[in-house]
Amino acid sequence: MINFFMWTDIKRISRAGFLGFWRNKFVSLASMLVITVTLFMFGSLIFIGVSLETALERIQAKVDVDVYFTTEASEADILALKKTLLELPEVATVSYTTRESALAQFKKRHESDFLTLQALDELGENPLGASLNILAKETSQYETIARFLDNQTAALANAGELIDSVNYYQNKGAIDKLANIVAGTEKIGIALVLALAFISVIITFNTIRLAIYTAREEIAVMRLVGAGTRYIQGPFVVEGFLYGVISAVVAIGLFFPLTYWLGDRAEQFFGGINLYSYYLANFFEIAAILLGTGVLLGVGSSFFAVGRYISKKYFTA
Repeated sequence: MINFFMWTDIKRISRAGFLGFWRNKFVSLASMLVITVTLFMFGSLIFIGVSLETALERIQAKVDVDVYFTTEASEADILALKKTLLELPEVATVSYTTRESALAQFKKRHESDFLTLQALDELGENPLGASLNILAKETSQYETIARFLDNQTAALANAGELIDSVNYYQNKGAIDKLANIVAGTEKIGIALVLALAFISVIITFNTIRLAIYTAREEIAVMRLVGAGTRYIQGPFVVEGFLYGVISAVVAIGLFFPLTYWLGDRAEQFFGGINLYSYYLANFFEIAAILLGTGVLLGVGSSFFAVGRYISKKYFTA
């Protein structure tokens, strides 16, 4: 019996919510417009964040630390240091360039410089040492790796015969600047999301209060006949649910032509990512985020707006 009555209540509240949604078409349209704009901006932040992250990753991939070895350094010592570096949690990859590869790369870079190549041939031997190229997992971790190399060099008895130089300190300014850009971008992104969410809740809250105000006489009658808070809030919560779902569907639909148009342009500008392909590949995740956010905005704003209206007793009981 309890389940039957609960199901009856749910049907009545849902029916009242659908009727209120349709009857207050202009208010419903205004509410959905606000939520749609909010979801569109929120979804845009997702795509902007992905594009910026891709661009930063490409920049980070070009930032590295090179360890240059003397010509007397043995390959065994170099490979031993490489193995030690790979065991560090901050290190992503370590690439080894032999003396022969370094010489071949040097000749290729200077293939049009006849005097340089002639001078190299006159030496009769390879003047270049081997090197290790180190990529960190995070830009901020290069200083830790550099300190490790300094300590490692100081601990080696034959340090002067092994490591010639480490170029971290020459690149420190650029690395620190990039680290600040990454940190700043993350903070700005978080601040924008929080600000947008706050503004959206306020606007949606006040828009739904307009719908409640137009039904103030019905609410007063419901209170006079003894209706509980649940019966008063229920239909408006259903309306808020409809606002959120429809707005999310509209926002999701808008991103198809937008990302299609921006796809190649964003790939050329940011590099490495096509927004349309990314949207299709992550469609269900993005759609779920927008749908959940829309429902949360609509239902939450409706729930609190009705609760505030009742608590302040804007109508006569």
